[in-house]
Amino acid sequence: MTALTYTSPFPADFVFGVAAAAPQIEGAAFTDGKGESIWDRFCRQPGKVHDGDTLDVACDHYHRFDEDFALMASLGVKSYRLSIAWPRIYPSGDGELNPAGLDFYHRLFASMKKHGIEPWVTMFHWDLPQALEDRGGWASRVTVDAFARYADTIVKAFAGAVRHWITMNEIRCFTQLAYGYGSKAPGRTESAAVVNQTFHHALLCHGHGVRAVREFGGAGAVVGLTDNLDVCIPVTETPADIAAARTWFLQMNAHVLGAMHAGRYPADYLERVGPDAPDVRAGDFDLISLPTDHLGLNIYTGTYVRAGSNGAAFEALPNPVNYPRADSPWLRLVPQSIYWATRLAAECYGHRALYITENGCGYNDEPVVNGEVLDLHRRDFLRNHLREAHRAIADGVPLKGYFLWSFIDNYEWEDGYQRRFGIVHCDYETQVRTPKLSARYYADVIRERRIL
Repeated sequence: MTALTYTSPFPADFVFGVAAAAPQIEGAAFTDGKGESIWDRFCRQPGKVHDGDTLDVACDHYHRFDEDFALMASLGVKSYRLSIAWPRIYPSGDGELNPAGLDFYHRLFASMKKHGIEPWVTMFHWDLPQALEDRGGWASRVTVDAFARYADTIVKAFAGAVRHWITMNEIRCFTQLAYGYGSKAPGRTESAAVVNQTFHHALLCHGHGVRAVREFGGAGAVVGLTDNLDVCIPVTETPADIAAARTWFLQMNAHVLGAMHAGRYPADYLERVGPDAPDVRAGDFDLISLPTDHLGLNIYTGTYVRAGSNGAAFEALPNPVNYPRADSPWLRLVPQSIYWATRLAAECYGHRALYITENGCGYNDEPVVNGEVLDLHRRDFLRNHLREAHRAIADGVPLKGYFLWSFIDNYEWEDGYQRRFGIVHCDYETQVRTPKLSARYYADVIRERRIL
């Protein structure tokens, strides 16, 4: 590959897009037969979500999607990663189909087509039907069977409109954080054995998503997983620190990406978890390891790693208290995370197509002043991370696209409406949309296809 400089254009087929998720923007939480999700229940429990914010209205995208797509198109965006709300399709998870839910997404995809926007559809983005949680949720294989039916249904229904499919979004968040730490819906704190089993069931659902696209997606349909993998950055780009980072990366990602690509749980993972290892049934890994077309990576931050001392393979370093971060306390600003996440994923797992399916930053106070939101911090975040994406491509990493999170300010899970990730400001009282400075900057990058 010809060496690229930062002023060189991105490859002609590189995809620039934006992303959002159904529960965070749609609103209409109980409209047209939609069932209750675990987040609809969780947000009503005292102290779980900032200010008791609910998903009931959100950005009212359910009623405003056409104007939102017109705005998206005006910014030059031609690819949009979205999700389908499982409780709109099967309100009780695996019971009666809700035709109004299918009709809504048919209208939504028709609007996208009208505005020249390609859908990249995530099957599951955290909004499990509450009725399935009542029957065990991700700790139960009932959810696996229900997801298989749901995946078949949506792929059959939307195969004519959707070519790009993503099975699961961020398995760690709806398993470990939700069933281990209790910080996300449904807010359970289970044993390590139960949490490991939720991971396994999520991987099985990924497999069913792949199977559904292969069976019903039609010619040209592609599918992959979006993973919020654990990312590390070598402190120095020297052989010793790079080798340490690679060892850390393989160990930390053994139970998701490692398992998918090995067709089994790696031996060192099973040794670490011991009697808490998940129950694996015959045929499970035939499904989990079905070949995919791409891997999506949600990349926000990373951990610095260096060669260990006294025989240790690596040393992961803590961040100083004053290390720069966004208002999200977990979101330390580490632009190199994009380079190393994509490079290590390609080197360790052999992916031929990688996409950044989320990358963005959340801040609390971004007022509209004289019709503008001067979010220079987000512009800086975006530019620095795109530089690292550009570098990865120049070094031969098969990075094929970048989806900025998020198109519009929205419901940021347990942080409610306090935290804003959008390049478009949403006034939640009036539902007025105002493109921020970062939106104008990203529009220029998309138009020029280079870092500006």
